[in-house]
Amino acid sequence: MSQDHPTHALPPPAPPEDLEDVASRASLPEVLLLASVFVIAACGLVYELAAGALASYLLGDSVLQFSTIIGSYLFAMGLGSWLSRFIDRQLVAHFLRLELLVGVIGGLMPAALFTVHSLLPPGQVMAFRFLLYALVLVVGTLVGLEIPLVMRILKRHFRQRYALKELVSQVLTFDYLGALLVALAFPLVLVPQLGLVRTGLFFGLLNVAVAIWALWIFRARLRAWRSHAVACGMSVLVLAVGMAGADHLSTWAEDRFYGEHILFKESSDYQRIVVTQGQGGTRLFLNGNLQFHSRDEYRYHEALVHPAMAAQGAPRNVLVLGGGDGMAVREILRYPTVEQVTLVELDPHMTTLFSTMPLLRQLNQDALLSRKLRIVNADAFGWLEQHPTMYDVIIIDFPDPSNFALGKLYTASFYKLIDLHLNASGLAVIQSTSPLVAPRSFWTVVNTVESVGLTATPYHAHVPSFGEWGYVLASRRPWVTPRSLPAGLRFVSIEGLPALMNFPPDMARPEHLEVNRLSNQALVHEFEREWGKLH
Repeated sequence: MSQDHPTHALPPPAPPEDLEDVASRASLPEVLLLASVFVIAACGLVYELAAGALASYLLGDSVLQFSTIIGSYLFAMGLGSWLSRFIDRQLVAHFLRLELLVGVIGGLMPAALFTVHSLLPPGQVMAFRFLLYALVLVVGTLVGLEIPLVMRILKRHFRQRYALKELVSQVLTFDYLGALLVALAFPLVLVPQLGLVRTGLFFGLLNVAVAIWALWIFRARLRAWRSHAVACGMSVLVLAVGMAGADHLSTWAEDRFYGEHILFKESSDYQRIVVTQGQGGTRLFLNGNLQFHSRDEYRYHEALVHPAMAAQGAPRNVLVLGGGDGMAVREILRYPTVEQVTLVELDPHMTTLFSTMPLLRQLNQDALLSRKLRIVNADAFGWLEQHPTMYDVIIIDFPDPSNFALGKLYTASFYKLIDLHLNASGLAVIQSTSPLVAPRSFWTVVNTVESVGLTATPYHAHVPSFGEWGYVLASRRPWVTPRSLPAGLRFVSIEGLPALMNFPPDMARPEHLEVNRLSNQALVHEFEREWGKLH
């Protein structure tokens, strides 16, 4: 007779655990390690944004610089993630060393780049670019190693009982939250309050703080604990000294770069504004590029304003696009017929600075405080699309088309807007870079103006601080030499105007020029090729 053996039934599988239940049972070390993911993500993004912002300030063309920096950084992070597979032992020790390296190298990166840029001889752009991208690749690779190591440490030491998908979900959630916070805080809080150098150093200290709490969490399991503690202390010391000397370093670097005493420096949402004072006079720099020198700015602004204003005859309503320094407005107000001037300047920091700082108010003769002036801080392209007002004269005084954001203000689409806002006898004038250094860029502006049906009258003037500089008059009728000019001009004269319209062979119009359109931004590419030859 057979005997049945008792069977031991397996317990039913436990239902999936809620994420909050798991988190509620997590130990303090585990919570701290998860929190470190948030800090790591924030620090990694700060180094990436700082490198992009520095490249924009020092090299120009913010779109190109941010694109190439972000691309290189992401590639390096991918490389770091791939390399993490070769780290199998002593994960905590490797993670701790990694945090110290990221903190010190990433934290000091803005300061190092500022210093090297100031020490390099003029024109050594390639040497600076090499250092910039080398540091980006090194920091990106180190940052790419961090998250894989954190996940493996959590899995090995705390999360053996949990599914991998839950671990990945939690780690990436903290990672993306940290990135979101910094993406918002970097332009709105960090750079305006701390500056780029201090921001880098502050987040370097946060990376070191992650290493310190990892040292505390794993103090019982970590070999060579004292050596790691000393390394943490040294890293804190180096970054703290950097924080203490950040202002001195920034001042020294910018003084050396600009070669004169800096009266004013500020980073707005749009650009780095620096005003210097030397024996020769006052200079304005935007993102490191000279905008005017007080000793000869009258040549530039008289040539910009008076050929259009005087030819119009009796201008009443005038629009100025750009020109937040108020110098063009100063020249416009010489005409007694002018009833209203509208100044559209993107950056409110510019108009505030040049309407409040005594030295700069003296230069523009308080033009920005005139009762005839209305200041609008807005993007010129969008503002023109929304406001149908017609003008007798439009003065277009934008920075050179060194990037796509500025290049759109030199396109056929923009000049069509200008045409729509000109009265029948109205004239517009466009500052148009150097016809000597960048002839293809200059004549591309002429070609683009003509493409929208306007008559283009190119001319040029010698401004010692810039060399030979170009302008383009745009109107529905051919430009006619004016009969008179306001009294007190120091450069432009009736007798001298024909010479400004004459172009010698070395500034002659090239063949086969494109029209600058939003879809091709041909002018930006021409500008980069021609001005890039100087570096």
